[in-house]
Amino acid sequence: MTAPRVLVKKLRPDAIVPRYMTDGAAGMDLAAALDAAVVIAPGERAAISTGLALAIPAGWEGQVRPRSGLAREHGVTVANAPGTLDSDYTGPCTVVLINLGREPVTIAPGMRIAQLVIAPVAHAQLEVVDDLPATGRGAGGFGSTGK
Repeated sequence: MTAPRVLVKKLRPDAIVPRYMTDGAAGMDLAAALDAAVVIAPGERAAISTGLALAIPAGWEGQVRPRSGLAREHGVTVANAPGTLDSDYTGPCTVVLINLGREPVTIAPGMRIAQLVIAPVAHAQLEVVDDLPATGRGAGGFGSTGK
């Protein structure tokens, strides 16, 4: 599969262009583009600007995912994980962080706050039917496949 070409526009001069931190990384780090630090209290959310806008080609999406270090160290995650940047959206890339920890967390300018994964998108063809095919699981829901 050929890598998609994603166009990146800096909306402010201090915005950090995402990059893969290792050759095997699936995601690129997104960084906070802020005039001043933002403190997120326990249980609170904050919309954090990356200072970037992206043009993602048709047939692809940008998935905004949490950074494992922020989650482990502070309980901070992406509130709508994974957030989606659709190919037809070219506005500002903002990350909604939520503090699930017990202490306030300070998001400083330039701090890595999330990951961006560029992934292919398939549009499904939906068909309304009266009955669904039988499966081994059937309508078994949460926890029905074991503990």
